Amino acid sequence: MAQEVFWRRKTLREMTRTEWESLCDGCALCCLHKVEDEDTEEVFYTTVVCHLLDMENCQCTEYERRCELVPTCIRLQPEDVENFDWLPPTCSYRLIHEGQDLPDWHPLLTGDRKTVIEANASVLSVYEVKDNEISEDQLIDYVLDEDY
Repeated sequence: MAQEVFWRRKTLREMTRTEWESLCDGCALCCLHKVEDEDTEEVFYTTVVCHLLDMENCQCTEYERRCELVPTCIRLQPEDVENFDWLPPTCSYRLIHEGQDLPDWHPLLTGDRKTVIEANASVLSVYEVKDNEISEDQLIDYVLDEDY
């Protein structure tokens, strides 16, 4: 009998670094800028994406140095899973933390990194501008109408 896949038998905290990284579906929705309502602390996604994102493949052009180059970039870590509720509802880390399974288009299931783009589940289906094309004051003008 085949062994069950790692994301069904391990918690996020139990995963190896390689397993953890492979959970990322490459949607890059986490690379969208967010604004927070100061009164309610509610987080809203915008259609503004980080300037380091390669729009051809939805990958960071400076992945290893991203937090150094963009101080507001958040490095997701297993010890922070309790705070993952701000991630998009299709995010693999959030889904696994909430006891759900991966979407059918996830590269771990399809074997193809492009299926997230083909399923219109990536940042490519929502972004309008890169952050270096507008001023920070303009972020509020790009808040997404739909919930993320």
